[in-house]
Amino acid sequence: MASPVKDGLPQELQGFREVQRLAYTCAEAVAARLEPGVTEREAARMQREWLRERGVRDWFHLPFAWFGDRTAFAGFKVPLQFFPTNRRLEPGMPFILDMAPVYKGFTADIGYSGCLGLNPLHDKLLADLEVHRALILDEVRERRSLREIYEDVERLMIRQGYANRHRAYPFGVIAHKVDRVAERRWSPRLFGFGTQSLKGLVSDAVHGHRDGWSPLWSPYRFSDHPPQPGLWAVEPHLGFRGTGAKFEEILVVTDSKDPEQSAFWLDDDLPHVRRWAEERVAA
Repeated sequence: MASPVKDGLPQELQGFREVQRLAYTCAEAVAARLEPGVTEREAARMQREWLRERGVRDWFHLPFAWFGDRTAFAGFKVPLQFFPTNRRLEPGMPFILDMAPVYKGFTADIGYSGCLGLNPLHDKLLADLEVHRALILDEVRERRSLREIYEDVERLMIRQGYANRHRAYPFGVIAHKVDRVAERRWSPRLFGFGTQSLKGLVSDAVHGHRDGWSPLWSPYRFSDHPPQPGLWAVEPHLGFRGTGAKFEEILVVTDSKDPEQSAFWLDDDLPHVRRWAEERVAA
């Protein structure tokens, strides 16, 4: 990568890390404000307002919020069911905040899992996500096909006793590529997705189809190829009896021959990573 380096990251990646950290800071701020009776729609609006106050004007997709058994996508059959509802938060109920802001032309897509009060089952799901983060990175560095990695992640979930809930996403994706987008004062949206970002994803899909790769990381044949260099928003999602938990963050893939430089997580200073480190120290 030819761009100037600061803090060990090329300047280009600094921009992506900045917006990813902004999104996670938003998630923590909104999570701290959640209380019994707040609806998913209100939580989604809190995210939008917080980010807009800090300069966000465009989105890969508008913020989502899921409460209770909706964190496990219970009964989800059509895409409209992903949008926030009037479901109200209750004590002990899990929640997921998911947002994808575009800031200064850089894109992030993050997922934050939390719970309103104590919930040992939710705590266990969060803890069990750690090995998925390590597995994905190791197998990307081995240049195994995206489809094969997906299947290995699913097998690990089954061994853990969980259901694979990212199967419920459109095309069953566990990840998708993210890119820079042209900065505009205002960008139109289509079904909650920014048109500028959608154009980029469609362009990747067209070029990828021609060259034998896809910007969608799925269990299907079109993902049966090695990881394509670029930035991938990765979101393994566990479910168990109406409780769901996930993380979502950017994985950087390069064409380097050095294994450690061939793939790495953009940032290790994220809420779920800190949580795992604290749990190891406590143990």
